[in-house]
Amino acid sequence: MKHIRIVVILFFTISLIGCKSSKGVVKGTENLSASRIIKSHYNSHIDFETLAARLRVNYKDDDTNQNVTVSLRLEKDKTIWMSASLLGISLAKAKITPSQIQYYSKIDQTYFDGDFRFISELIGTELTFDQLQSVLLAEPLYDLKSGNYNAVAGAQNYLVVPKKQEKLFNLFFYFNPGQFTLQQQRLAQDDDERVLTISYADYEAEKNGFFPGKIGLRAQENDKTTEINIEYRSLEFDEPVSFPFSIPEGYKEIKL
Repeated sequence: MKHIRIVVILFFTISLIGCKSSKGVVKGTENLSASRIIKSHYNSHIDFETLAARLRVNYKDDDTNQNVTVSLRLEKDKTIWMSASLLGISLAKAKITPSQIQYYSKIDQTYFDGDFRFISELIGTELTFDQLQSVLLAEPLYDLKSGNYNAVAGAQNYLVVPKKQEKLFNLFFYFNPGQFTLQQQRLAQDDDERVLTISYADYEAEKNGFFPGKIGLRAQENDKTTEINIEYRSLEFDEPVSFPFSIPEGYKEIKL
């Protein structure tokens, strides 16, 4: 899980979604099997085809503290599109599909046009469109239905962990005991002091499930920290969406 801060920067570029904010119901935990918790969690997901949202995003690292407004459009399993602006001035645009990542910045007139294989090689671990979409939809980065997991009932949540952790990093998933929504997922590589934490808050009932009002990403690598905090201002499901994207002429290609 090398260069974990690059992962968070990539999430900032392409992983934004949301809804209205509201506090979730929490009740005391009881001992439940991991399979029951996992099944209940996936049953809490919203079933939809498209969504459109307007978001307030704060990006902060050791050198930067920036707020931007982001328009998001998503066609499930097919396309993620974003346009970032500041005070009504367009800053950047991104279009992501399972096979392609496209992005350009008007600030420095640069662009990137590549695929997930290239990004995966760069960061040292596999990264897929499905994983990025999962971050947006408050779903686990890995399909919990296809593995073997243990569960522990805590005072405020359930902790679900693989019976055998990954070779490169350890995985931890925390679930709300009332709604079985995902509260937090964490990827840790303790030997190299790298941790990626993705937290979800202010869930509200939408359509046939629950959706978070806030998402927080925090990447720590040694003594460096990168944070992204997302607040959702509006959300529409299953309305027609389009994904206009064209790299302007004269822009310089980003070589990662």
